[in-house]
Amino acid sequence: MIPFYKDSLGLEYLGTEEVQTEKVRVGFFRIGESAIELLEPIDEESPIAKYIDKKGEGIHHIALEVDDIEQRLQSMKENGIPLIHEQPKQGAHESQIAFLHPKAANGVLFEMCQQKQED
Repeated sequence: MIPFYKDSLGLEYLGTEEVQTEKVRVGFFRIGESAIELLEPIDEESPIAKYIDKKGEGIHHIALEVDDIEQRLQSMKENGIPLIHEQPKQGAHESQIAFLHPKAANGVLFEMCQQKQED
């Protein structure tokens, strides 16, 4: 799938990373100030493999970058927004991530993502 996004669509390919904790391989592409991540399961039991088996290929979620993920999650929890993760967990590029429950946004799965802080 990478050649289609890179060669046919002309998107800037940033590389690939395996996230062992999620049993997934992620391909990264830049589009202006935004990015697309292509997810490929590396284990039949990964959450992504189960999602694809159940719903098929397609858009899985939308990620939003935040400055303080713990504060953002706490605020959402206090406001009654249903969360899948109440605490952040490890994501690609050593980021911290957490997902909101799709019930919070009419069936759309949102991910909050805080990039690794540079020292």
